[in-house]
Amino acid sequence: MIKLAVEFASKARDLSSPNPAVGCVLVSPEGDLLGRGHTQRAGGPHAEIMALRDAAAQGHSVAGATAWVTLEPCSHHGRTGPCCDALIAAGIKKVVASIADPNPLVAGQGFERLRAAGIAVEVGPGADESRELNIGFFSRMIRKTPWVRLKVAASLDGKTALDNGASQWITADAARADGHAWRARASAILTGIGTVLEDNPRLDVRLVETPRQPHLVVVDSRLETPLDARIFIPGRTLYIYAAGQNDARKAALEARGATVIYQPGAHGKVDLAAMLRDLALREVNELHVEAGHKLNGSLVREGLVDEFVVYLAPKWIGQGAGMASFGPITELSQAVELDFLSTDRLGPDLRIVARVRGRDLF
Repeated sequence: MIKLAVEFASKARDLSSPNPAVGCVLVSPEGDLLGRGHTQRAGGPHAEIMALRDAAAQGHSVAGATAWVTLEPCSHHGRTGPCCDALIAAGIKKVVASIADPNPLVAGQGFERLRAAGIAVEVGPGADESRELNIGFFSRMIRKTPWVRLKVAASLDGKTALDNGASQWITADAARADGHAWRARASAILTGIGTVLEDNPRLDVRLVETPRQPHLVVVDSRLETPLDARIFIPGRTLYIYAAGQNDARKAALEARGATVIYQPGAHGKVDLAAMLRDLALREVNELHVEAGHKLNGSLVREGLVDEFVVYLAPKWIGQGAGMASFGPITELSQAVELDFLSTDRLGPDLRIVARVRGRDLF
């Protein structure tokens, strides 16, 4: 049953941010499926509540049932009430949970409350799947920074644009749609002022269906973002991080709907590590990076990237912009060591997902 609970949790992946994606399945003592559900939008019901409602809608009693849930039921009052109390009140007799909630407001207290009410608790089945599904949430709760995933599309020889700046389109339709799917699962998309000025992108989700648009984050040290840039989309949260204080420009940008945050670092640049900590405080779980080679290079150089999604087109360009500018390093031992998680063909292109070695050991 935990596989079915994980399947339902995956349905919440693009929906529940900043809450974790959780699935719940209720099973009778005889093994009959009574109800199932997943986390809704932030402020909406959690997976356990949805499963209880599903069972009630079908006329099923859940007294004596087992709840299979992919994350420890919450025990605190946040945007919603404690799921532990709902399970106890419903007469659930056993809870099988994949993994403890890393949120300090829960962190084992949910299990304690259930056991105190006489409910048997088992922990472990589906732990790897649940944690991977919620790696951004775990990162924010444990490391106090989002999980940073850098996406890049390039030719086989690693060029993201021609010398004249042309880059549309290096990859084909399937790869571009897949890139939008990665955008959709993120809490926020990060880019730099260079991309805004050169490409004037929207950086929203258009090529796949999505229940919400991720926030947008722009690193703009000198507040050069044009007031007519396409990134200003009504209703979407836009954070602009700057290094130099310019209150007049700040006021103008905020009048367009942005939130400007001063985060000065060295050499007149934004302190990127401090920016990530600030984004975590703003409940960003997964940060999806689509930027130019300079910002990409800064993030890699400072050790702030956790994972790479690289699309390689069967093209050879020669001279042009690279994926990330940093270094030079003097020894191969200084290279960023990666583990390949997957390699897949998407139409004519190749997608590689690679993770910085040991980065997920938190």
